[in-house]
Amino acid sequence: MTMRAEKITGQVTLNRHWLAHEPGHPWVYGSHIHGIKGQPVPGDLVQVLRPDGRRHGVGLFNPSSKITVRLLTFEDEPIGEDFWRRRIGQAIRLRQRVVTGTNAYRLIFGEGDRLPGLIVDRYGDVLVMQTLTYGMDRRKEVLADLLVQEVGATAVYLRNDAKSRRLEGLPLERRFLRGGGPLEVEIKEGAARFVVNLERGQKTGWFCDQRGNRLVAAGLAIGGEVLDVFCHTGAFGIHAALAGAHSVEGLDVGEEVLTMARRHAVMNHVEERCLYRKVDAFEEMRHLVKTGRRYDLVILDPPAFARSRQALPRALAGYQDINRLGIMVLKPEGWLVTSSCSQPVSEEALWTAIQSAAREARRQIRLIDRRGQGPDHPMLATMPETRYLKCFMVQVF
Repeated sequence: MTMRAEKITGQVTLNRHWLAHEPGHPWVYGSHIHGIKGQPVPGDLVQVLRPDGRRHGVGLFNPSSKITVRLLTFEDEPIGEDFWRRRIGQAIRLRQRVVTGTNAYRLIFGEGDRLPGLIVDRYGDVLVMQTLTYGMDRRKEVLADLLVQEVGATAVYLRNDAKSRRLEGLPLERRFLRGGGPLEVEIKEGAARFVVNLERGQKTGWFCDQRGNRLVAAGLAIGGEVLDVFCHTGAFGIHAALAGAHSVEGLDVGEEVLTMARRHAVMNHVEERCLYRKVDAFEEMRHLVKTGRRYDLVILDPPAFARSRQALPRALAGYQDINRLGIMVLKPEGWLVTSSCSQPVSEEALWTAIQSAAREARRQIRLIDRRGQGPDHPMLATMPETRYLKCFMVQVF
């Protein structure tokens, strides 16, 4: 039975500061608001009006957040079960077209799928869901039911432990919302097999966004010696070994993730060529430079160095430093695959840092490919923030 349209409980009028913002951007900041009518509470639907009184759209309201309204639609359409089913269906159909060779991918990418605050990753028959905003969290039950119906999942696990939920006034939680089962799920990614820990893995358990970059990087590893820096659970290096790398050396500071990396090496029968060490990446790479150790392929996939614009100068210095060290431990004609998942760091800024790193290392580089997140993480054209992952592949002389 179709659920009736939800009630719009308030009206938000934008001020003239909004005019400098992208008109199709789905976020309305508190500083963009001239006034609020009605008595909407967190998670309610509100109508948004432009400064001239014209209708702008309908969104989810939360006065506790800097992003006071997250717009769902700019059309005159009711918001109810049919709406949610339609948006989820659009997300599913996209993945059916663009995802191949894996049973682990992002099914719903928040604003990129016009479902702000909702993240859903699929690992085999299990869905891992994050409701990162008050509006989505209030609707998590109906969303979970629709997801199970539309994709035939056996379970939905909530990974609502992101710190950003506190900014929305939401508690942190990890639990099964639908179904149950083991907290570890085996996935396939190309020729490789991995284990995803639903409860303890980073984010929702796996970095689906780097899948395509891992596969391309593996092709550069054939017959070579590979250094996988910030290796986490070893995915880049495992793919490199399966592609024919002579050796893979993984560096990370976390013992738990290194234990999983070693497990993955055994699962994929490449443990004899994969060595993992618990070290500080910056310190160890300086040591490798001094000792003259050189590699054919260096992979740099660090955690986010900047989560805000205020952190940009320090982050860019960090990216320049780690790329300088990466370039210095490469053999002539070696390959550098280097990434940034820091959303505030632009592609241009990262490329500038890489170029500066090459000058400091007194090496020449040439750009072979520039990549980003996979197509299961679509970028909404009116929201540059949905483009966050940058990946450069360069050759070093």
